Amino acid sequence: MPFQQTGIPGLLIYEPKVLGDHRGYFFESYNANTFSAEGIDYKFVQDNQARSVYGVLRGLHYQLEPYAQTKLVRVLEGRIIDAVVDIRKGSPTYGKSFAIELSAANKLQLLVPKGFAHGYAVISETAEVMYKCDNFYHKNSEGGIVYNDPALEIDWGIDLKDAIVSEKDLILPKLADVQHNFIFNS
Repeated sequence: MPFQQTGIPGLLIYEPKVLGDHRGYFFESYNANTFSAEGIDYKFVQDNQARSVYGVLRGLHYQLEPYAQTKLVRVLEGRIIDAVVDIRKGSPTYGKSFAIELSAANKLQLLVPKGFAHGYAVISETAEVMYKCDNFYHKNSEGGIVYNDPALEIDWGIDLKDAIVSEKDLILPKLADVQHNFIFNS
């Protein structure tokens, strides 16, 4: 089975089957039939790609309903710590964070459903990150949680005093003060 549970409902790790030989490797980074066979039916409409240097920390971001996004995140080059926080009201794991190393070498991907704040930190010299979204970017519905909220206990894999963070992300609220409209549906 290419999907691993994370202990948080709906949050899955996808490990594609990699075929390798003396020429290199090949894998399907996404196949709708593979996902559908597991009951995962998203219609991805937008791909985003970012390149960053060591220490860049992006997040934790989300978009409010009805513009919320499910994301399928992977790394094309380098390594990141990818982190999420469950912010679905009524979820048994509300406020719980989850972090995983995604890299070009391990080829793991993280399927982040709507109702999660998402971010990542670059832990290699550079990293190129790509993620699919099932809804379009909508500036007026942006929200977020400050990356260093002690309640989240996220290990970003870097010394936070050296983190390179946007001005916008530095002023995000803590989880306890965040406003959102996500409801957990079991």
